[in-house]
Amino acid sequence: MNLGNIADGASAAIVCGGTALGVVLRCGLGDCRLAAVALVRAFAPRFHAGAVQARLAVQVQDIQRNGLIRAEPQHFDDSEFDEATAALIGHRSLDALLAAHAAHRARRAARTARAAQTVAQAAELAPVFGLAGTLISLGRLPADGLDRGAYMAAIAMAVHATLYGLVLANLVLAPFARRIERAAGHEEAERQRLVDWLAQALAPSRTVAHAPGWRGAA
Repeated sequence: MNLGNIADGASAAIVCGGTALGVVLRCGLGDCRLAAVALVRAFAPRFHAGAVQARLAVQVQDIQRNGLIRAEPQHFDDSEFDEATAALIGHRSLDALLAAHAAHRARRAARTARAAQTVAQAAELAPVFGLAGTLISLGRLPADGLDRGAYMAAIAMAVHATLYGLVLANLVLAPFARRIERAAGHEEAERQRLVDWLAQALAPSRTVAHAPGWRGAA
């Protein structure tokens, strides 16, 4: 198949440009930026608990050796665990760490939902603008029906616009939305594994009962 036969800049501009404009108008620039960031993260190297756990182990050893009163917060280049361990030591309570984790988890879930929904909205709009391109191309049909070249060009544009809308929606945008969700789910599972490990390792140092939702070591 000659791919040059399905290349149509005008159809692509209508479908891609219309979809982008429609998403911005429907979801807003904030959600579009959030979706762009989520897509970059979804295709970046995945979060792995092992690398962070190695650095957290130093903090755990300090707490086990000196107790929560004399331990000093470490920095892990991760805002959640920086904040969670600082809360643990500052409040001298494992519940403070679990509460910080729960707050970060809720914020991540909200951002993921907004980003995935924005991309899903784009997937819904792409076929609509494919149809719009088709209607625009059909509107260019010669009124007298005698110009065969113009007739064939209009029909080709109509087919291409429909094709581009379907391909963009089903082979690009819908898979991207699922990729965002899968990447976020993987990161959440890895982070939960770390929190469970911390809770088990620091259980003797805790001052109050476990926070609701603590599940122990995986």
